[in-house]
Amino acid sequence: MFGKTWISMRPFQWVKNFLIFAGLIFSQNFFSPAFFFKSFFAFLLFCGISSSVYILNDILDLKQDKLHPIKSKRPLASGELSVSFALSFSVLLGIICVVLSFLLQINFGLIVVVYFLLNLFYSLYLKQLVILDVMCVAAGFVLRALAGAVVIEVVISSWLVVCTILLALFLGFSKRRHELILLENDAVEHRKILAEYSPYFLDQMIAVVTASTVVAYAFYTLSPEVMEKLGTRYMDLTIPFVLYGIFRYLYLIHQKKEGGRPTRMLLSDKPILINVVLWLIAVFLILYL
Repeated sequence: MFGKTWISMRPFQWVKNFLIFAGLIFSQNFFSPAFFFKSFFAFLLFCGISSSVYILNDILDLKQDKLHPIKSKRPLASGELSVSFALSFSVLLGIICVVLSFLLQINFGLIVVVYFLLNLFYSLYLKQLVILDVMCVAAGFVLRALAGAVVIEVVISSWLVVCTILLALFLGFSKRRHELILLENDAVEHRKILAEYSPYFLDQMIAVVTASTVVAYAFYTLSPEVMEKLGTRYMDLTIPFVLYGIFRYLYLIHQKKEGGRPTRMLLSDKPILINVVLWLIAVFLILYL
């Protein structure tokens, strides 16, 4: 039972929660023990609340997931995990995480509650609204970034928020495109909103957010305000890593027909993984040395 519950918590999705550390890194407080441990506990709590949401979402999407070639193998969709146990576990985990979040930092707790409610409304209603469905997913990434800044009480750059939401939209629309291509005639049966999308329409939106992401990140690194705040004018040296990461992802989407599970691609595609590591190394060298 524990093994199936663990799988339903989707620990591989916790990679998304590393955005919590963005505020810590870019505020140049990464090596401050007090700030680091606060961010680390915030990361753990976001892993818990997101897992609570994943389980709840699997319960609500049970019928559709049974029709999906990959999601049908999940413990709930396959019948290996009972709905009653999963629901009880999800509610208990959610309550514990919310209480601990408020104990850690009140404003952080408020963001955790907003994140949970956003995902609940998404599962019940918002995922049926074209374009807004992807924007809600992107908002979840922004809340993670904001939570990381709030918990250590630092101001996060508006440019970083813009870059986060654009990158999240890029990943979200790419995922919709993958689902549309993979499921073909069964796409609407799995996710009704896919009837409102087409590969051409999604390609247009992907093109817009791709260009916007690159431009926004370039403006962020070249902004005089950011240079003054970070105490360096060399952040623009990280632009090539962002360009390669986006181009590599586009290659995987169009040439390899992938993109349905961004977190798995991040961990399984070696060029992207190496690129992210090199970007992080470059950021640390520029900001801290």
